[in-house]
Amino acid sequence: MEKKQVKKLTMFGFFSMTASMVMAMYEYPSFATSQFAVVFFVLLGGIFWFLPTALISAEMASVEGWSEGGVFGWVGNSLHSDKVGFMALFFQWFQITVGLVTMSYFVIGMLADILNWQALNNLPWLKFLACLVLFIIINLLQLGGTKYTAVIAKWGFLLGILLTSVIFFICAIVYLAQGNPVQITFGAHQFFPSFANVGNLTIFATFILAFAGVEASGSHINELENPGRNYPLTMFIIVILAIVLDAFGGLAVACVIPQQQLSLNSGIFQTLSVLFFHFSPYATGAIDIVSLLIVLGVVAEIGSWIVGPSTGMRTSAQYGMMPQWITKTNKHDVPVNMLFVQFLVFIMWDAILTFGGNGGNVSFLVATTLTTLIYLVCYVMMYVGYFKLIFTEKNLKRTYSIPGGIVVKFIVAICGICTSVFAFCMSFTPSTALTSSQTVTFIVLLVVCFCIAVVIPIIISAFQKIYTKHVPEGELKIMHYKLVRQAAQQSAAQSASVQQN
Repeated sequence: MEKKQVKKLTMFGFFSMTASMVMAMYEYPSFATSQFAVVFFVLLGGIFWFLPTALISAEMASVEGWSEGGVFGWVGNSLHSDKVGFMALFFQWFQITVGLVTMSYFVIGMLADILNWQALNNLPWLKFLACLVLFIIINLLQLGGTKYTAVIAKWGFLLGILLTSVIFFICAIVYLAQGNPVQITFGAHQFFPSFANVGNLTIFATFILAFAGVEASGSHINELENPGRNYPLTMFIIVILAIVLDAFGGLAVACVIPQQQLSLNSGIFQTLSVLFFHFSPYATGAIDIVSLLIVLGVVAEIGSWIVGPSTGMRTSAQYGMMPQWITKTNKHDVPVNMLFVQFLVFIMWDAILTFGGNGGNVSFLVATTLTTLIYLVCYVMMYVGYFKLIFTEKNLKRTYSIPGGIVVKFIVAICGICTSVFAFCMSFTPSTALTSSQTVTFIVLLVVCFCIAVVIPIIISAFQKIYTKHVPEGELKIMHYKLVRQAAQQSAAQSASVQQN
């Protein structure tokens, strides 16, 4: 008799893992560049992209037989194609291999400020090694399994995101209430930006992408207690909390730090210093403590991203989409071989972004923009799969369904896919900081690299027969849509046999 799977994740543990993927204080300085319009952008991106993505993820994850593998199961089953499902999963995984480096950069930058050791962040070789050591340590912490990842995520969320945000907001409110100068102007004109300005359109795309990742924890849904209730409830709470924290966080930074002095890399440390030193000239220790808590929050985010998509990749290998050695796990069910592959890709990106991003080289910008593009393709595939689900697979059993019927579901999906396509197009807009020759290089490299990135999962999945050639019959998992098709064929065959007799 098959042993019943033990549920390892409480709702709060799952919430913490998911929240740590989409909430981070290091985004506040970028948001602050839009000044009072940060509230408009956060609400617009939250309502027209973040909320639809969360709702659709919740419904697709709750469909019977679709929960395993996250977007791999959702897209593959809805579009009746293992390979298309693998492409969506690959894009989700590939983009975070770059994101892990940029998140590590933030941690290293904060540590450099705390230790007053700027060489850690300024010397390329030292920064490269520091990111490498940090990533190794975080990987080792994940080897204890999802249970321990959830514990790290829980404390990272409580201390590194929630507590630090509350401290940050209280200090900013008191600072402004005392009559200190407000660095931005409040008014209807400032709240509604001019979309005739291409720069504002690019900023909107940035806000949309700041919410990306809410679906990435879907690969852990089988480990979640009462997923039919807890998964959609988690999504709703995260949507509300993320919109509130991002709006107030960006606004707080914009109010305290003048735009011309704002640093996108160390804006949080910069704002904390202004606020804390205003209240006490001896606040260095307090600033360092809060900064370390913020670092803890980002470490929790990195840890959640390390095990999320990689677990989905391991699941795809169990369906024959990758070599079978990818499926190897340790005693805690952690996909160690997949983590090693991910580690090698991380080293590659760490080297490219650290050593190739200096001296006017556009490699850094190309790499980060590339991840945006391929992640948006993943989302578009998910939305297309959802359209098929609501129009041709409406009778499939599910524990959660977006309320309002087919009309509301269609509107929700249209909002999500339109904003995704918009953000995709705007991602090709080069930065105004680039020269004309660099702009041409940027566009050419971006298009070529994007085409290569799209081809990679197609090539990998093309060798499916080789991966499964020596796998004993019955060991490979079969996607739910195939099982349904087989059951229908068997039922039809039995009916035909009865009629003949």
